[in-house]
Amino acid sequence: MIQSETLELLEWSRLCQHLSTFAATKLGTIAVRYLKIPTAQTQSEQLLAQTKEIYELESRLGTGLSFDGIQDIGDSLERAELQGVLVGDELLAIATTLAGTRNVRRVIDKHPDLTILNDLITDLRTYPELEQEIHRCIDERGQVTDRASQKLGEIRTSLRQLRSQITQKLQNILQVKANAVQEQIITQRGDRFVIPVKAPQKDAIPGIVHDTSTSGATLYVEPNSIVPLGNQLRQIIRREQTEEEAIRRTLTEQVAAVKPD
Repeated sequence: MIQSETLELLEWSRLCQHLSTFAATKLGTIAVRYLKIPTAQTQSEQLLAQTKEIYELESRLGTGLSFDGIQDIGDSLERAELQGVLVGDELLAIATTLAGTRNVRRVIDKHPDLTILNDLITDLRTYPELEQEIHRCIDERGQVTDRASQKLGEIRTSLRQLRSQITQKLQNILQVKANAVQEQIITQRGDRFVIPVKAPQKDAIPGIVHDTSTSGATLYVEPNSIVPLGNQLRQIIRREQTEEEAIRRTLTEQVAAVKPD
């Protein structure tokens, strides 16, 4: 057993800290910072053999071994196992990690003579079907896509049509009541569509006041004529959110099923 005084003289912790700055992934950085010095010659020889092989691989590749896409998904995997529902960004991180890991394995597979590295990836599974399903259902912004389910696609079509209907009605009101509005714009307060009405002219456009400007000169009014449409819109948005969560839950369950790998 190496004494702590010896490690201090060797500045082992400082060496590990410096080495960690070269790591390509967050998990690699953490692993290097807490690297344990070998306590037996056989361990040192094994690690040296690994180092020689990875150096040889890096030399052959020229551009080096890429770990692009690989992220720390540990917390997400734990929550998936506890039946939590992962958000889109977490699912994307899992997909890119699977892709990055598969790329590492593919590169090493092309060099069968590097037996130690090939042994390290023997049990590595990357689930391309899960990765593809995540990308089918989640876009690059972490949002659930229309194509994720037929039901969601139909809901969003209804949303677009209803929003267009509301916008058209409000445009008509803006034109007819031009003298009563502060600006010819349609905006939103929460999930309600409103128009800016001059406070002294509020009776010209009866409706629900959802907000007031800082000066009090402008009222943001949802005209009574579109309130039923606004209520309908809110109900469809809830249906959309429910369907999105169901899709993310299904993907999360698929992730949880393969968490050990």
